[in-house]
Amino acid sequence: MYNPLSSDSLHVCVESLKKNAVIAYPTEAVFGLGCDPDSEEAIMALLKIKARPVEKGLILIAANYQQLLPYISDEQLTDEQRERMFSHWPGPVTFVVPSRAPRWLRGQFDSLAIRVSNHPDVQQLCLAYGKPLVSTSANFSGQEPCRNVQEITAQFGNDFPVLQGVTGGRQNPSEIRNVITGELIRQG
Repeated sequence: MYNPLSSDSLHVCVESLKKNAVIAYPTEAVFGLGCDPDSEEAIMALLKIKARPVEKGLILIAANYQQLLPYISDEQLTDEQRERMFSHWPGPVTFVVPSRAPRWLRGQFDSLAIRVSNHPDVQQLCLAYGKPLVSTSANFSGQEPCRNVQEITAQFGNDFPVLQGVTGGRQNPSEIRNVITGELIRQG
């Protein structure tokens, strides 16, 4: 059941993002860790928390497609490829698209994974911040992803900025597809 998020936690998260901090927030299946995609400092902090190499690349999650345009090479997509994405959005499907994003976002690739979420808290957070967020599962390497605020607090501590809310109830993380080839990269 969806609970409206606390406006206090929304304010705390937006202010934390402005200060290059990493935050936690509910997504369709699990809590995500996120930060400002334009801050190399914030992304390096997130990668350190996750013990994740920069080469793997990251996902951007957004309230709408327009928020993603500064990070992707939309002009390389056909109308059919755009329609493939739009037919799944907003929703729990991530697409890998050609990218103009900096290396700290796309890793070793010339592409970037993007998603327009249908989770109301993600929508509200991205609209309040005015741009997409980096999105990766909220967990330390080797541990299960957090599925509620209590698990976030247990793994990351009481002072970690977290958007109060609940996940969308999905069991699996988002499906990932290559928008150019249609190839399924990760089953959702």
